[in-house]
Amino acid sequence: MRTVVTGAAGFIGSHLCEALLDRGHSVIAIDNLLTGDLSNIAHLRSRDLELIRHDVTRHIDIDGPVDFVLHWASPASPVDYLELPIQTLKVGSLGTHNALGLAMAKKARFVLASTSEVYGDPLEHPQKESYWGNVNPIGPRGVYDEAKRFAEAMTLAYHRYHGVDTRIVRIFNTYGPRMRLRDGRAVPAFMSQALEGEDVTVFGDGTQTRSFTYVTDLVDGILRLMDADTNDPVNIGNPHEVTIEQIARTIITLTGSRSRIVYRPLPVDDPKQRRPDITRARTLLGWEPKVGLEEGLMKTIDYFKRKLS
Repeated sequence: MRTVVTGAAGFIGSHLCEALLDRGHSVIAIDNLLTGDLSNIAHLRSRDLELIRHDVTRHIDIDGPVDFVLHWASPASPVDYLELPIQTLKVGSLGTHNALGLAMAKKARFVLASTSEVYGDPLEHPQKESYWGNVNPIGPRGVYDEAKRFAEAMTLAYHRYHGVDTRIVRIFNTYGPRMRLRDGRAVPAFMSQALEGEDVTVFGDGTQTRSFTYVTDLVDGILRLMDADTNDPVNIGNPHEVTIEQIARTIITLTGSRSRIVYRPLPVDDPKQRRPDITRARTLLGWEPKVGLEEGLMKTIDYFKRKLS
């Protein structure tokens, strides 16, 4: 199999490349390194991986056959997409269009990395794939939320009108090695602060909830979806729900830090609760998460300690 992965040098993209290589795929890794990091895939360069530095908002040209196109290119943390709003919108629209065009030209199966952010600040809990969401299209987070909602719409349009074989994975909060130390998401932010003895910053009162999935569980779900016979979106996430304050206190304890928690105002449109209904993933893919929260956090802490040393 020959597989194209956009956003290949990113956190999840790099883990996907590694898993595909382990499966025996030849991987064409595309990234413009806007938020990706070559160190994430440096250990894979001696294997059957070809790196192409390219901005997918421009036409994607690949020689030879392609079996799968996995579109993972996008800023993915609030810090990134608030600083890069136009780029975020362009990669969700033009980038998705170009990646779908490649899949159509090569008769390849297309897999879109969507997100739980398509549900916005949800009024339904837990969130099923049938829920249409509660999104502020003109708020500061809308550049990411609406880019992914548009990407889903375009993906299904290519499936319905061009016959492209498509998959859509809605990714819930994921963590693990290769996250950037200070990318703005809860787990890396708390870990960086705790390991360096700084105050741990919790936005809001800490009662808002999230569901955290360890990256190997996510990748397992994505690979199962690649092989499955469904074109409908599928939630891949951990239904174990914790408050932001709980995750901060757990990280402080696991790192042995003396950091204290400080509270800052909640960002605009920050979701108050987030938990996936994974009935569809269990039924269609036989998937559910296996890595416990503390186990996954310890593996991630070990990685961050090495990065900070």
